[in-house]
Amino acid sequence: MRYLALATDYDGTLAHDGRVDEPTLKALRRLKESGRKLILVTGRDLDELIDVFPELEVFDRVVAENGALLYSPNDRSEKILAEPPPAEFLARLKTKGVGPIAVGRVIVATWVPHQGAVLEAVREMGLELQVIFNKGAVMILPSGVNKATGLDVALRELLLSPHNVVGIGDAENDHAFLGSSECAVAVSNALETLKERADWTTTGDHGKGVVELIEALEANDLLELEPRLTRHHILLGTDDDGDEVKVAPYGRRVMVAGTSGGGKSTLTTGLLERLAEAQYQFVIIDPEGDYTEFEHTVAIGDPKNAPSADAVVDLLDKPEAQNASVNLLGIPLADRPAFSDGLIPRLQELLARTGRPHWIVVDEAHHLMPRAWTLAPSVLPQPLGSSLFITVHPDSVSPAVLESIDLLLAVGKDPDQTIRKFCSASGRPLPAGLEPTVLERGETLAWFVHEARSPFRVKTVAGKSELRRHSRKYAEGNLGPERSFYFRGPDAALNLRAQNLYLFLQLADGVDDATWLYHFQQGDYARWFRDQVKSDELAEEAERIAAEPGLSAAESRARIRAAIEERYTLPAEPSGSITDPSKFG
Repeated sequence: MRYLALATDYDGTLAHDGRVDEPTLKALRRLKESGRKLILVTGRDLDELIDVFPELEVFDRVVAENGALLYSPNDRSEKILAEPPPAEFLARLKTKGVGPIAVGRVIVATWVPHQGAVLEAVREMGLELQVIFNKGAVMILPSGVNKATGLDVALRELLLSPHNVVGIGDAENDHAFLGSSECAVAVSNALETLKERADWTTTGDHGKGVVELIEALEANDLLELEPRLTRHHILLGTDDDGDEVKVAPYGRRVMVAGTSGGGKSTLTTGLLERLAEAQYQFVIIDPEGDYTEFEHTVAIGDPKNAPSADAVVDLLDKPEAQNASVNLLGIPLADRPAFSDGLIPRLQELLARTGRPHWIVVDEAHHLMPRAWTLAPSVLPQPLGSSLFITVHPDSVSPAVLESIDLLLAVGKDPDQTIRKFCSASGRPLPAGLEPTVLERGETLAWFVHEARSPFRVKTVAGKSELRRHSRKYAEGNLGPERSFYFRGPDAALNLRAQNLYLFLQLADGVDDATWLYHFQQGDYARWFRDQVKSDELAEEAERIAAEPGLSAAESRARIRAAIEERYTLPAEPSGSITDPSKFG
């Protein structure tokens, strides 16, 4: 289910003339039996609410006093969420002739036309209070307290995200919590301003409208409303006409594919940044540790410590809804697909229970979900939430993954050929209008697979921060034994390992000329830059240098060093630096 909770206003929405009728109450109970949570969000004082609505236990949480008080009907516990106004404030209101006055745990309420006197008292006493209107009611609360802030506390207690909530209301004070809900619904008797901002308005009024919403949830989890929820779509970039191109955040299968160094990480991190800003939770299965430094995630695992599925689930299950990057470098290369196969079902279980993580990201999908992958039917993320697959070789990815893709983002050289490989491997016909395309830096060739539009160029929005892998992991990190460069020489007399670019340059300065030139002329440096450092640009520069006739060992060393230092910030003296290559035989 996408919508795991219903948040509803009381007066004017759930209740008519202060009472909830039996058909509405039956619908609420039926919805709760489906496993969804019910949250009442009201401006009423709690004691008054208990008197008029004795069936309050149907709700999992009650946000009362317009967000200032949280009540749990199950154990009758209360949590006051703000400081009440001082007693002197009430006295000042009475001297100004304000009345009647209702006082809750925090809230102070009266009626129009006393709002002017209320504001005057607030100014005279220099209090940090706000006035909120609810049709004829005038509610005075601490600044920043509203139904949305109270609902947020309730959702945290229930381990749910606002992105898994549908809210319904009718009046001015419902704007905040409806705006924070993934789907905002207004009953037909709602104020026109609320209807204008709602994603859907029911045909029924009051409780009949709530029943109508519940029946839609039971029928198909509000699937028919998905096209209306464009306010939540995530910006990808702009097309050639300057129109924004966006991605729906739910139920999508996206693949980013293309040559190494073609901009996959830049595109991906920009997209993930915007998901984080919108508070959609994601988890990245990261075989090569490329996302360890990504500021929007908590890293689990490192080259020396293997991650555990339990640690991943425990982190994601927390109400703070943190994002995770699961670094697999501590797991032997051959065992990484099996770990991924075991982790994804655990993530699916969490998703079914909490609606999170909203996105599952699989980097190096051709390694973790290869073409011969036999576990696809049971392991492949099901149509709950969304998935993002990243690969250099779409034709080496499991057909089951390829067949699920809704949006293909081709980057790098010959993006049209990437789409052709994708279609050939997935058994899809080529899209109409596909033609050779040259992309500029920061562009992608986007194909919405199930739409009639031909693949088109998108200038993607750059992220506010780049992955630091180029300045940290490749420059001074540990690529692991499988991805390191080994200086062995023409007779394999050496076995000097360079686990990053800094150590590569240190060793290059220390090896004999014959060893250096052997690898240089074999094209080994360019191959390592392309395949393991993942920089086509650096690899191409190394190939150009190698193609120049008559370069000496000293000259070629200097040229390769300059090419690396131009593109990477290398540390002055990182830990583990090598000064004597003879120590590594």
